[in-house]
Amino acid sequence: MADEITYADFERVDIRVGTIVEASPFPEARKPAFKLLIDFGPEIGLKKSSAQITVHYTPESLVGRQVLGVVNFPPRQIGPVRSEVLTLGFEDEAGAIVLARTDKPVPNGKKLM
Repeated sequence: MADEITYADFERVDIRVGTIVEASPFPEARKPAFKLLIDFGPEIGLKKSSAQITVHYTPESLVGRQVLGVVNFPPRQIGPVRSEVLTLGFEDEAGAIVLARTDKPVPNGKKLM
């Protein structure tokens, strides 16, 4: 378990819901990954992400799926891709990533409360 944080610490992490509008292989990545383009609504817009989610997903299965992402981390250069969002997920028993998402559709850009 991680160290305790305050509620103010939690409020600083901006976790939003978005819909994947494009997903494609990312062969230049060191570990198998996909390039994602995620729509976070009119306030935030479209953001790029690199996600190591190739075990459980295909690019075709990702388009239209809502996901959670941290939108206020600084961008990271991953090979030729500038990743602007940390797409969130959990490791399964084998260490492969399973995406974190809502159980019902919500408007893109809504903040995790």
